[in-house]
Amino acid sequence: MKVLTVIPARSGTKSLIDKNIKVLNGKPLLVHSIKYSLNSSYVDKTIVSTDSKDYADIAKKYGADIPFIRPENLSLDNVRDFLVIEHALRECEIFYNCKFDYVVLLRPTSPFRPPNLIEKGLNLLNLNPASSSVRSVTKSDEHPYRQWVNDGVYIKGFTQDIDEPFNIPRQFLPNVYFQTGDIEIIRRSTIINGSVSGNKVVPLVIDHDQMLDIDSEKDWNKAQSKKK
Repeated sequence: MKVLTVIPARSGTKSLIDKNIKVLNGKPLLVHSIKYSLNSSYVDKTIVSTDSKDYADIAKKYGADIPFIRPENLSLDNVRDFLVIEHALRECEIFYNCKFDYVVLLRPTSPFRPPNLIEKGLNLLNLNPASSSVRSVTKSDEHPYRQWVNDGVYIKGFTQDIDEPFNIPRQFLPNVYFQTGDIEIIRRSTIINGSVSGNKVVPLVIDHDQMLDIDSEKDWNKAQSKKK
């Protein structure tokens, strides 16, 4: 089993300028994800996919590999995750002259991951051989059956598959989750088949109070007040 960790860290972030290298608890933000991956005995290679030489130099200083500089056309803010991951996998298999069985995706914007998520995620994939990927999620307090969509004049229930789902008693509603961004582990076959997750996604459930996705100044202030 060969495992590749990909840490995507482009330089052109707009919501929080240069957030991926802002210093948090004494280290650039992306370094927290690098160290998390390097601390796992299950990971064979840890790489940072970036379009910035400055980011690349920081990543190498802390032990990550930089087998390529991400092309400009894959570093725009409207580029889908799949294209970045597929490019990283393809380039790394050429660079390291091997095939990886799994790609671990660690986003720099989630620096406070619970321990052992890589090990737990790989174990879930092994226990579920038909699965396509693992994704970290947390229980949602806001149920989509209670949500409404504005069609211009009126609002209608978020789902039309069930008659008046908003009237279903809460205790009968199915459990729903939202993704945390802490970790995704994807089978190589899933990526080769053109997807970042596939249709058989195993949930890796974490507590809501353990997650923090840094995307704004408000999130950054929360992160600064939190201890690693």
